[in-house]
Amino acid sequence: MQKSLIGVLIALSVVFMGFQIFGMEVEAAGVRALLLILLTVLYYVRVKNKQVLFFLFLITFAIAEILNFIGWLVPIVPNNSVDYLYYIVNSLYILAYLFLTLLIFASMKLVEIVRKFPFHLIILIILDVFCVIVVTNTAMDRLNYFEYFVELVYNSVIMILLTVALINYIHKDDKKSINLLIGSICIFFSEVIQLAYFYVSNINLLNVFCSLFLVLAFVFFYLQSRLSYEPQEESLYQDLLA
Repeated sequence: MQKSLIGVLIALSVVFMGFQIFGMEVEAAGVRALLLILLTVLYYVRVKNKQVLFFLFLITFAIAEILNFIGWLVPIVPNNSVDYLYYIVNSLYILAYLFLTLLIFASMKLVEIVRKFPFHLIILIILDVFCVIVVTNTAMDRLNYFEYFVELVYNSVIMILLTVALINYIHKDDKKSINLLIGSICIFFSEVIQLAYFYVSNINLLNVFCSLFLVLAFVFFYLQSRLSYEPQEESLYQDLLA
């Protein structure tokens, strides 16, 4: 059953990319939602030592994808009406990424990391603030105040996820942490390209690359879910104190 499910996921990923290449947005959104549902099922049935936060990440993201697909099927919201689905779906994406960030953060020794990498943290925080403002402001003319706030929070969460994954990799330097980092990088590129597709240039190639990075991100996230962190060697500082 598990092998069959993996085969179905691979086939659906190819179909999904095909729909995106040919600009079939509604069909692609439906397949994307189905992919997330099946990936969640695969994680539940195949991974023995389940991580609650990662499971919540998958479930929340899958629900967001289902609602996003529904949004393609219903009529366009009039200009004078509030698009509640936009706020609900994006709030779910934000919540999903927060679950993933907390998953990574929970395994980190904060005091030790601050002591070892103070300069790295300061530089990354400055870069995060700069990137969030620059990326969000590219769509400022197309958004109202509340939409701008949602996009600002959304982009902030993505950058926090990327930063936490990077620090986690620098600190642990093992297979699980590198998979988390690569997955987070793919999510970052997917979201930035999607923002460019929505608000800068409606070129279908951008949408294709956005989808490709998203698929790759979930491949790496699933791979890390089957791994455990490798035991870290004692640092030279600790050896000297012993």
